[in-house]
Amino acid sequence: MADKTVVAFDLYGTLLSTDSIVKKLEKLVGSKAESISTLWRRYQLEYTWRLNSMGRWETFYHVTQNSLLHALAEHGEQLSAEDQESVMKAYDSLATFVDVQPALNRVAATKTIYPVIFSNGDSKAIRSSVKDSAGLATHSSIFHDLISVEDIKRYKPSVESYKHLAEKVGKQSSQMNEMWLISGNPFDIVGARNAGMNAIWVDRANKGWQDAAVPTLQPTAIVHSLEQIVEEIHRA
Repeated sequence: MADKTVVAFDLYGTLLSTDSIVKKLEKLVGSKAESISTLWRRYQLEYTWRLNSMGRWETFYHVTQNSLLHALAEHGEQLSAEDQESVMKAYDSLATFVDVQPALNRVAATKTIYPVIFSNGDSKAIRSSVKDSAGLATHSSIFHDLISVEDIKRYKPSVESYKHLAEKVGKQSSQMNEMWLISGNPFDIVGARNAGMNAIWVDRANKGWQDAAVPTLQPTAIVHSLEQIVEEIHRA
């Protein structure tokens, strides 16, 4: 692994589309499904940041469940315990984005890359997603590790989370710039850059970089398809 480049793929919003849960929600809440899904994702992320700020920890499963209840309540909706469980189960088999399979084929063929998954999800959820998502299951063998922040109980974009990634792949704090994060989430990009990593933002919507939380922290590179990441890594 010493002569390979560590490339850490974020899971939710990068490989797996959280919007793909809409079809499941439509069966339960009708036309409100898309709006609820969008708000659910917003609160899911917000809750992790709140917990980091408060020095508290809840499992990603409970963060996801609680943010769903929040989004439903804002829309005047409730789900039975059975329906809640059904929706949460569907979260383990989200669809991949259309560029994921061809991109992972390219990664698998590039022997200089050491790919891992690095996620806020708990280990059980990551394993389930990789196993049960049709678009990922066929590529599961290319990932050398499935790395969760649950071991340190600090969510991304905390500096500790990216240092945990480094430790898991055998890197020292002084070697952060030897690793690459691949993410469709701007907060994750900013967090990785703050920790000293290289980071490629996947701008599938082609809207350009807009995050201004820390204006000096910019992606190392921006791509519009996951298929472009190998070229960008080699170009650096």
